[in-house]
Amino acid sequence: MLSLDGKTALITGSGRGIGKAIALRFAEAGAKVVVNSLSPAGEEVAAHIRSNGGQAVFVQADVSQSSGVDALFKAAQEAFGGVDILVNNAGITRDQLTMRLSEEDWDSVIQTNLKSVFLCSKAALRQMLKNRWGRIINLSSIVGLKGNPGQANYAAAKAGILGFSCSLAKEVASRNITVNSIAPGFIETDMTAALSEEQRQAITERIPMQKLGTVEDVAACALYLAKEDAKYITGQVISLDGGMSII
Repeated sequence: MLSLDGKTALITGSGRGIGKAIALRFAEAGAKVVVNSLSPAGEEVAAHIRSNGGQAVFVQADVSQSSGVDALFKAAQEAFGGVDILVNNAGITRDQLTMRLSEEDWDSVIQTNLKSVFLCSKAALRQMLKNRWGRIINLSSIVGLKGNPGQANYAAAKAGILGFSCSLAKEVASRNITVNSIAPGFIETDMTAALSEEQRQAITERIPMQKLGTVEDVAACALYLAKEDAKYITGQVISLDGGMSII
């Protein structure tokens, strides 16, 4: 029996990068997977899961809007009967120094990165509370813990996720629902691939392990938090950063 056999997992922003890796890892562990992104690329992820014997559907929806979240969870209900595990991963960046940061770019990052966590968690809890079982895993960032110049909007959203997660964990713990956060450091993704060699070297020197993490590292952490093995862990943040947060 696989560790997530019989469970349905919904991963927002899972058309590429970290979200895609989590979707694939959960499918390998036996979960039925709801892939979500604004990009049609999410269908390729769902198709890959199905071609390898898993069960998956793709739902193209904007999770920063309540209408998009309603459509997403309705589709999950129709496909698999609801959601047992929610991974809030959707996120964008609109980097700029605070003095030059537009209100539009502030709002778009807060809505996509933070408001979506609230909307999706609230929607998922309807069934989790009835079932008296659930897992909510929120993707924060080391930037939410330490800040970063030019990312005040992103840092505010990711820090907000941590506070939200702790509060929600206290609200639902008695119903056997856990809520935890993962705060990745620098991970090999499309965004880090655009770094110059000089930028990459400067970042690596700040990491005690002297290397960037991988999307598979994040997926493995998310899988552990989703499993029954982690049933007594809630309201926690795991810094997955090669040691950056300890210096």
